[in-house]
Amino acid sequence: MLKHAVLLFCALAVSATQATDITGAGSTAAAPLYTKWQQAYTKKTGNKLAYEAIGSSGGIKKIKENASDFGASDAPMSAADLKKFNLLDFPTVISGVVPFVNLPGVKDGELHLSADLIAAIYSGKIEKWNDAAIAKENPKLTLPNLRVLPLARADGSGTTFTFTDYLSRVNPEWKKQYGSNFSIAWHADVKTIKGSDDLVATLKKTMGAIGYAEYAYVVENSLNYVQLKNREGQYVRPNALSFKSALANSGWKNTGNFEEMLTDKPGPGSWPITGATYVYVPRITSQPERTAAVIQFFTWAFMEGDELANSLDYIRLPDSVQARVVHEMSSVVDAKGNRLSVPIFVK
Repeated sequence: MLKHAVLLFCALAVSATQATDITGAGSTAAAPLYTKWQQAYTKKTGNKLAYEAIGSSGGIKKIKENASDFGASDAPMSAADLKKFNLLDFPTVISGVVPFVNLPGVKDGELHLSADLIAAIYSGKIEKWNDAAIAKENPKLTLPNLRVLPLARADGSGTTFTFTDYLSRVNPEWKKQYGSNFSIAWHADVKTIKGSDDLVATLKKTMGAIGYAEYAYVVENSLNYVQLKNREGQYVRPNALSFKSALANSGWKNTGNFEEMLTDKPGPGSWPITGATYVYVPRITSQPERTAAVIQFFTWAFMEGDELANSLDYIRLPDSVQARVVHEMSSVVDAKGNRLSVPIFVK
């Protein structure tokens, strides 16, 4: 429980206010968790959150245009944009982006892939699942003579950003040809689909398909995930332990530096496509009651939402990061420069 958050916010002008409903938009990766948090929070406080899972680019666009109370993305915004649009960003949880397949005769987690193989698949260089390069990394599997159909997000996606950031770090050819971004110019063989839900639905009915999504979608939809080769040359499964390993081998825990990407971290048990989801709010708000309600919601989530996050294998932020987040949230002011009044709900 984030006791320091309670002490810090209680030091502000804390007062009882009427219920304030808020809106958020962006990350589809965070949507399963925000939905669970919202349901529990509404039951606790009576306050409601309407969240639109429209993709990270859409969420960033909305908060820049002041069309939503907060934006959510699976990649940190640049310091230049934060300054330009006068926004504050902070992470909420850690998880992983996971490749998954619809491959007959191959059980969950049996398929082993490396970054080079994934890059070759998504750049059109591998067309069949029984290709010699895939067979070499999977000598115990009988791979079908089936065409590979790579699926990717058509909308501006933080999940795509994290996925392509990983490929760019590990595969120089991918970095040169495609790079990393919320949306990229995919190879002609890649089928693009808007939203994680529709991508998952398409994969489920398409033999030979491979896609990627945040781990919560893998859990909720019982998808056939891939084991990935990490920096240490070990094949690892996506789960809370492998996400924690990547986090532990980063600067987040010791320095509170949440601008650092968590992809391709060292450690024999580290999941190589680990990442975080971020929230954006105004630093100087023209709607103090609504911004205070956003801060109240996420402070409650840090204090009481761990069990719900754990149920989807999201990882809570290290104490050093939570302390930094709470400190920065307390710096938000209204148009007159006054700190916000943020009621705190605890057990």
